[in-house]
Amino acid sequence: MTDALAPAPDLEDPAAEDPAAGDPLEASPESAASSGGDGANGAPDSEFGTFTDAGEYVPRTVTIDDLGDTPFEDAVAQTIVEFDDGDIVAGTIVRVDRDEVLLDIGFKSEGVIPSRELSIRHDIDPSEVVEVGDQIEALVLQKEDPDGRLVLSKKRAQYERAWGRIEEIRESNGVVKGPVIEVVKGGLIVDIGLRGFLPASLVELRRVRDLAPYVGRELEAKIIELDKNRNNVVLSRRAWLEESLKEEREGFLRDLRKGERRTGRVSSVVSFGAFVDLGGMDGLIHVSELSWKHVDHPSSVVNIGDEVTVEVLEIDRERERISLSLKATQQDPWEAFASSHRVEELVYGRVTKLVPFGAFVQVGDGIEGLVHISEMSAHHVELPEQVVTPGEELWVKIIDLDLQRRRISLSIKQAAEGGVVAEEYREAFGDHAYDEEGNFIGEFTYETPSDGEESEAERAWREYYEEHGEEAYRQALAHYENQGADGEPAAAAEGDDGDDGTAGVPAAV
Repeated sequence: MTDALAPAPDLEDPAAEDPAAGDPLEASPESAASSGGDGANGAPDSEFGTFTDAGEYVPRTVTIDDLGDTPFEDAVAQTIVEFDDGDIVAGTIVRVDRDEVLLDIGFKSEGVIPSRELSIRHDIDPSEVVEVGDQIEALVLQKEDPDGRLVLSKKRAQYERAWGRIEEIRESNGVVKGPVIEVVKGGLIVDIGLRGFLPASLVELRRVRDLAPYVGRELEAKIIELDKNRNNVVLSRRAWLEESLKEEREGFLRDLRKGERRTGRVSSVVSFGAFVDLGGMDGLIHVSELSWKHVDHPSSVVNIGDEVTVEVLEIDRERERISLSLKATQQDPWEAFASSHRVEELVYGRVTKLVPFGAFVQVGDGIEGLVHISEMSAHHVELPEQVVTPGEELWVKIIDLDLQRRRISLSIKQAAEGGVVAEEYREAFGDHAYDEEGNFIGEFTYETPSDGEESEAERAWREYYEEHGEEAYRQALAHYENQGADGEPAAAAEGDDGDDGTAGVPAAV
């Protein structure tokens, strides 16, 4: 302080007039260094300059021009960020609120990022996405909105960056990876820098019904569809799984043999069949291979989770497809029937369907034969319903059995003439009812149903009425009551005891 407050040199002092002393403002660097190093009292250098022992001020040496050839105005302009709408800028988060975030990008004011522009996730708290001090990129939506604010979007900058990366991955047949952020109709939304759609059918090797457990999980998938104009990215995790398991699948197919039987579990049931997990791959049981019987829908035979034994029908190693059969592991009912029955035998059956040329009668489990209209009665028959009705049970004779074509021809007319009864019915009716040649000689009596109890014939007519309606019912009943070609009831025409064949037939309603 003493040096700083010392009086200025006397103007008459010889030293002041000595040219050698020079102007302190023009002191050479050498003199400044020697006189200003430690000051008069050994004090350290001052950032504002120093004084000599004689009280002379020695200014601090500074760089006068560090801009080179750049004008000062240009140097100032370079400190201000220049950008346009649609540009991507970088900055630092300086504030996080519930509905917006402020980003410092070196502009005259901070940029505003609305909460909806922070993430591709919906309804998310900004504090879960960014924190104060984070360095991020954002896309300029509006350089100046009506309120004079700079409006930015983090998610759109992320979107622009992601598209380039995803296009490269698609071209190289690569894999994307990201967390599942949402369950939507038909699948999942995966965060891969933008919203990638993963269909439910492509989440696993087989369709998944409950997608909720996948939320939060990080999944890898292949890109199977990409359309930037529509902002559409479709993913397939199944394709990635199949590729990952390719060696295992190839080994499984290599060891699999046509005709062998494997045990598996039903993994999926669809309208055209059922898929079975064989422990390494899924095989398809076509609906026609589920049962020897007619199948309306596969779910009537198998359900998801059922353990089944199947036979391998075909193996397509190139397409990696396996055809299976469930019915091949079961006895063919046609072969069983053909081995235990012969032509001219009498069997008991149920009428299942009427057609213009006759009636189909079920004579075994899954076995139906045709009674041609010419084999229905000894007299002329115009329509099958003149003789039989759906659901009616009756004796028929086997007149032809073609196992190769799986066809059985039956006759009601010839059954009325008698014959040998099939083996399975002999025990039911007792040996006493047959002669030595196997002809049925017993009596077959009809038991009248108790009051209020519906007979078999009544039930058949009721079902016919419910299925075909009143008009068809009346027509069928009229035909049934006038079976004879000459106007007489069929039973009378055949010489029966006057029974007109309508026992148990309900009155027309």
